[in-house]
Amino acid sequence: MIEVEDEAIVDQEKETYAHSITPQNSLFDLRLAEIWRYRDLLMLFVRRDFVAKYKQTILGPIWFFIQPIFQTVVMAIVFGGMAGLSTDGAPPILFYLAGVTAWNYFANCLRATSNTFTANAGLFGKVYFPRAVTPLSVVISNLIQFGIGILLFLVMFIIFAFRGYELHPNSTLLLLPLLIVIMGFMGLGLGMLVSAMTTRYRDLQYLVEFGVQLLMYATPVILPLSAVPEKYKFIMLINPMTGVIETFKYGFLGIGTFSWGLLGYSAGFTIIVFLVGLMIFNRTEKNFMDTV
Repeated sequence: MIEVEDEAIVDQEKETYAHSITPQNSLFDLRLAEIWRYRDLLMLFVRRDFVAKYKQTILGPIWFFIQPIFQTVVMAIVFGGMAGLSTDGAPPILFYLAGVTAWNYFANCLRATSNTFTANAGLFGKVYFPRAVTPLSVVISNLIQFGIGILLFLVMFIIFAFRGYELHPNSTLLLLPLLIVIMGFMGLGLGMLVSAMTTRYRDLQYLVEFGVQLLMYATPVILPLSAVPEKYKFIMLINPMTGVIETFKYGFLGIGTFSWGLLGYSAGFTIIVFLVGLMIFNRTEKNFMDTV
């Protein structure tokens, strides 16, 4: 009997496991390698987010064009026509469309990732996978919408160029991939921070929706940085999206303010908020089912 038990113990010690799920004990354990291992699931979520968004709508993906067009036209009429706000000499339609295109990508990423735990509680409670895959998939799927927005902007750009408007695209356009990364990861980082807190305080979701709309007025989407009175300019300068929007407009239209300092501030803020957001997000996933 003793020999049989010893053999069983030896057999158990020889067992190996392909994957082991263990709780996260370190706040600084970002588990980036684990996210990479689940990249196939990430792509499935991207497809799900993109297809499901307009699956039961009449116009479908056409809304990707309609939304920025309506936003731009309303801004051009209200702020450019009625209020007579400066556009730094650029055609109002192009000025506002450039701001809307860049701002919407950041705002959509922030909104969609800020309720990750509450919106996916049913899924998270049934099967294990790195929870950070879900908000990351939202950022990637929104990138498709941003690409459509860029296409719309380029069409309008060509139309105005053929009509004789002086537009001055320049080499700053080479920074576009960097701007996309900054916008996406800034929205992702802030969204994960809010998502971690909404497991206990649900009303933060409403605050995000309201706050994103207000924050747009503190960026050069509607008013260029050069036209902001000096006593209020610091408000825009502390906004990390200011450097991104100004660089975006400067690259395509040759207007606005391009500053490596502003862009560096935006990039630095993004790195910090993403790392902090991911750490808090990973920490929260251990016990969020107790509070959701």
